Amino acid sequence: MEIALRTEGLKRMFGGLAAVDGVALECRVGRVHAVIGPNGAGKTTLINLLSGDLAPSAGRIEILGRDVSGLAAHRIARLGVGRSYQRTNIFMSFSAFENCRLAAQSRLSSSMRFLRPALSYREVNQAAERALELCGLQSKKDATAAALSHGERRQLEVAMTLATAPRVLLLDEPLAGMGAEEAERMVELLRKLGAAHAMLLVEHDMDAVFAIAATLTVMVDGRVLASGTPAEIRANAQVQEAYLGAADG
Repeated sequence: MEIALRTEGLKRMFGGLAAVDGVALECRVGRVHAVIGPNGAGKTTLINLLSGDLAPSAGRIEILGRDVSGLAAHRIARLGVGRSYQRTNIFMSFSAFENCRLAAQSRLSSSMRFLRPALSYREVNQAAERALELCGLQSKKDATAAALSHGERRQLEVAMTLATAPRVLLLDEPLAGMGAEEAERMVELLRKLGAAHAMLLVEHDMDAVFAIAATLTVMVDGRVLASGTPAEIRANAQVQEAYLGAADG
C-alpha cells in the first residue's frame, strides 16, 4: 500500500519543552493509523505539525512523496491534506451545504474572486453534494449548522474536509462529546473513509480505535512508546502500564 505520509525525527520545542520529540511514523492509503496516548502526550501538536499549523523544530515530513517540512497550512492543504479539529470548526449560521461548498471552493485558484455567483461553480457544488452524501447528511443539506445535533456537526466537519478532495485525512478526536448512537455512526463513517484514504486518527475512545485502526502509535511525553497492530499494542506491557491500564482503572 502506498505510503502517503511519513515523518522522520519530527520534533517541536516550546521553550525547553519537547512537545513532540523524535517521532517517526508512516501512514498508508487504505489503512487507518491511530495515535493514542494520555493527555499531554503531544498528539494534537503532532497533527498541527503535519497540517502545517505549526512548523517543526527539527525532522522531516513527507506527504505523497514530497518534503513539506515547514510549509504553510494552506500549501499543505492544496497538496491533498484535509484535517478536522478537536473543537468543531464550522460556520454556525450557514447551511450544511454552504459550509461544504465553501470548503470545496477554498481549493480553487480563483477562490478569492468574489464577483462570480457561488452557485455557478458546478464542480464545487457537486463536490459539496458528494461530501454530504458520504457523511449521511444529504437530508440535512439545507439545515443551518446551528440546528444540527453535536454528532451531526462533527459529521459536517468531516464532510467539509472531504469536500476538498483530500488523499490524506488528519482527524483530531472526531468522536469527542458524542453519545453511543452518534459515535457508532461516526465509527462506520471512519471505517468507510479509511478504505479510500490515508487516515491519521487521534482519538480517546479506545473501543472505536481498536475497532477501526490497522496500526496504532502510542505517544507518551512527546515520544513514541510503541507502534504496531492492535493486538501488539494490547499485549505491550509498557503500553498497559503507561496508558491502557490507567484508562481501565
